[in-house]
Amino acid sequence: MRASSVNRMGPDMPDETSEKPDAAHRATGQPRLDFQEHLADLDTQGLLVRIDRPINKDTELHPLVRWQFLGGIPEDQRRAFLFTNVVDSKGRHYDIPVAVGALAASPQIYAVGMGKPVAEIGATWMRAIAHPIAPVAVTSPPCQQVVITGDELRRPGGGLAALPVPVSTPGFDSAPYLTATLCITRDPDSGIQNMGTYRAALKATDRLVVRMAARVGGAGGYLHWLKYRECRQPMPIAIVIGCAPVVFFTGPQKLAIDHDELGVAGRLAGAPIRKTKCVTIDLDVPADAEIVIEGVIDSTVLEPEAPFGESNGYVALEAFNMPMRVTAITHKRAPVFTAIISQVTPSESSVVKKVAYEPLFLAHLRDNLSIKSVKRVVMHEPLSNLRPVIFVQFARGTLRTEVWRGLQGAATLRPECGKIVIAVSEDINPESTDAVFWSLAYRSNPIEDVHIAPYRRGVQGSQYGPGQSESTMLIDATQKHAMAPLALPAREYMDGARKIWEELGLPALSAKPPWHGYTLGDWTGNWERFARRATAGEWEQNGIETLARQRGGVTPETPVGKVEKPA
Repeated sequence: MRASSVNRMGPDMPDETSEKPDAAHRATGQPRLDFQEHLADLDTQGLLVRIDRPINKDTELHPLVRWQFLGGIPEDQRRAFLFTNVVDSKGRHYDIPVAVGALAASPQIYAVGMGKPVAEIGATWMRAIAHPIAPVAVTSPPCQQVVITGDELRRPGGGLAALPVPVSTPGFDSAPYLTATLCITRDPDSGIQNMGTYRAALKATDRLVVRMAARVGGAGGYLHWLKYRECRQPMPIAIVIGCAPVVFFTGPQKLAIDHDELGVAGRLAGAPIRKTKCVTIDLDVPADAEIVIEGVIDSTVLEPEAPFGESNGYVALEAFNMPMRVTAITHKRAPVFTAIISQVTPSESSVVKKVAYEPLFLAHLRDNLSIKSVKRVVMHEPLSNLRPVIFVQFARGTLRTEVWRGLQGAATLRPECGKIVIAVSEDINPESTDAVFWSLAYRSNPIEDVHIAPYRRGVQGSQYGPGQSESTMLIDATQKHAMAPLALPAREYMDGARKIWEELGLPALSAKPPWHGYTLGDWTGNWERFARRATAGEWEQNGIETLARQRGGVTPETPVGKVEKPA
């Protein structure tokens, strides 16, 4: 895709703490603390596409970006999109640009937001969770350069209707939805804030309905809501749209309830995150956010919400969720609205989880459970949305007891992850479902290597089935004994042939393992010698040797190893 230039959308307003919150980070190479600076970085690196022609937010915007996830485009060629000429189906033009894919259209874009190579992201998360940096309070924040309250929220076309909120799944969604959200609530007992990424449906110019995961151990905001409902008090909530990527990434990460995510984001950033008090409610929000929607949730009633295309790949059907009365909308003088691509995976929302979750699971198995033979953890992304299906790669020769500990550990770390967990050996690429199926076909005996455990909580989408209780399937598809080599030419010959291929100008190759043969333990010195002779044109010498080994009294297909000692 061709990237085009993007200019910073609005000036910083000075405050008592810092005139340029991102200046020090530009000098040190740390993550950007301003979303529009992040967009500029993406543009500089050729990762941003700017669309200046009119695009209808209700029918065209999300389908256009979605094609890069459905059209066979390689992951590293996905781009962020910035729409500067947004209209709606009634012909209204919006002054606020819309960014989609700018947070995690690909691991590369996620890494730009983190200021770290992809390979270092897992360790960076572990350090940040263990050693947060408390945020610092500021006044006169950029996110409150414009403040909208009172009658302005309720006038026709004002309030929420003035924001260019896209329809995510045209043809199925019941309303425009806020998707790239950080919904901030506070525990009324402990006073600790929680930030979660929840969808919110537009209902009126001053009313939303927010969906928080309502289940045992569910969303932090939902647990707060339960406490407010018990005392029949309204719950303050602030919805942040557009902020430093390291701040946004803490929402989908699903940290412990007693973690203040702004502290974790501060460690990710290498500096305290600037926060400020909301205008109409007692909550702290990131001071450099693009847009903040303030309000209260009535804890005594619920309102129908959806249909909406959910991240599990199904359309969430109408259900009762939490109505929010908007008390203020604040934003930068020239903000950028942010949305994410979700629904059927791969998607932006699945990349956000995959890049962070896989290292988290690997660290859990290696460090917490001390299973040192675990090499990789891969969460299956296409269609299945990461969480139900997990592949765990082990070093060859790992004890079966350790394989089963690893399977059980991966299945139980998070209640929503690991409905099906498959163990493979290190020669199997866990990112290749074809390779995993090959391993299942030839390295597992279902009656011995499959274990079904009952009473698992249903994964996302299970609400559309007959019941809520599911089960877990664990499969050991590792290599358990010596096996014959993989029947492809050895690597040196495939490498040589590839050079010839390229010299001939044949179509570009994109090899996926396995693309050469290798041994799996059942390979003798005799057979290695035979193979070397064959490639040297000396195959007749092999025939002289086997002639001397002729014998009677055996049936055809009798393995030589059963009647001769290996040489």
